[in-house]
Amino acid sequence: MAERIAHETRLAAASRRAGGRLEAKTAADVAGQAARVHRPVMLDECVALVTGGLDRVNGRRPVIVDCTLGLAGHATAFLKAAPDTRLIGIDRDAEALGLAAERLEREGLADRFTPVHAAFDALGDVLADQGVAQVDAVFMDLGLSSLQIDETDRGFSYSQDAPLDMRMDVTQPLTAARVLAEYSEADLARILKVYGEERHARPIARAIVRRREAGRPLETSAELNRLVDEAMPQAHRPAGNPAKRVFQALRIEVNGELDKLAATLPQAALALAPAGRIVVESYHSLEDRTVKAFMAQGLKADVPEGMPVVPPDMMPYFKELTRGAMKAGPQEIAANPRSASVRLRAVELTRPLPGRWRHRFAEQATDPSAIAIGGGDGHDRAGRSGSRGRRR
Repeated sequence: MAERIAHETRLAAASRRAGGRLEAKTAADVAGQAARVHRPVMLDECVALVTGGLDRVNGRRPVIVDCTLGLAGHATAFLKAAPDTRLIGIDRDAEALGLAAERLEREGLADRFTPVHAAFDALGDVLADQGVAQVDAVFMDLGLSSLQIDETDRGFSYSQDAPLDMRMDVTQPLTAARVLAEYSEADLARILKVYGEERHARPIARAIVRRREAGRPLETSAELNRLVDEAMPQAHRPAGNPAKRVFQALRIEVNGELDKLAATLPQAALALAPAGRIVVESYHSLEDRTVKAFMAQGLKADVPEGMPVVPPDMMPYFKELTRGAMKAGPQEIAANPRSASVRLRAVELTRPLPGRWRHRFAEQATDPSAIAIGGGDGHDRAGRSGSRGRRR
């Protein structure tokens, strides 16, 4: 009974943080939202990777952390596949958190589920607050949630006209409109180039500044679409909507996504029990490079090249479970075109982390730039790296 009351208290708190939007939804609204939830990308593969090692946990209940809970598509599947497991679900979007809690209640899984309203780079603090010393799997799906895809009023999509918001946590002050209205031309160009990998970052940034200097700051996604369309040279347009990379760059900046990802991965490693796993789905190259670089640190011996004998303490501590990045198959891509860009990587902790690596990961958790990202600009901080909270 006490657990039930605590669960309902957490759900009510999430609803209040959402500004009462969840309370305004009827039961039919919630059921309708759940019915519209897209099947999570590569769900079967994620379930196998996340739950595959839980049978080796002895003497306690296994713990999974879903750092990107969304509408609980993955979380529901994990709990059904591992009936003795507890799941902690983290999301920075209070409305999504409340809807996820409702879904797991209906599925009869609420007694093994703990919802937490937080940004996922607060992982270490979340576990400390929950009294959890070690976890057996940490999962991250770095794509937009179904709620964010389907709700058009936050401006995530370039295909729907909406205010330029793009916040995953609507309580934070920084919005895409503020970035466009306040950042310098140099910072805007750097954001578009680094986070959007946009070839025409400079002329687009120049057009944004000229428009606001004329007293017409950008306020809607349709206005931004038109500006990019006019600023981009006709001869060098990419396939699809020319504003796609601009929207991606703004979303990453508003939500501080890459810094937060780089800060969360070492916290996940520090929390893993022996044979624990980190499983991550990425949707663009900057995310995937960050994940790949982090995992690579533990997949090789920590010794100078050519050293004839590797001491046991310097052997690799991760085992790769995916042999590079797994991709969606042709049938899934045909059913869900969004899955074409996914890259799924997973590693397992093969031995306790050496002390020097625990120290390094503690540093990386507070200074994400300590993880070396190969290729070009990597993920150098692009403007003022806005929200400094944590995605989802």
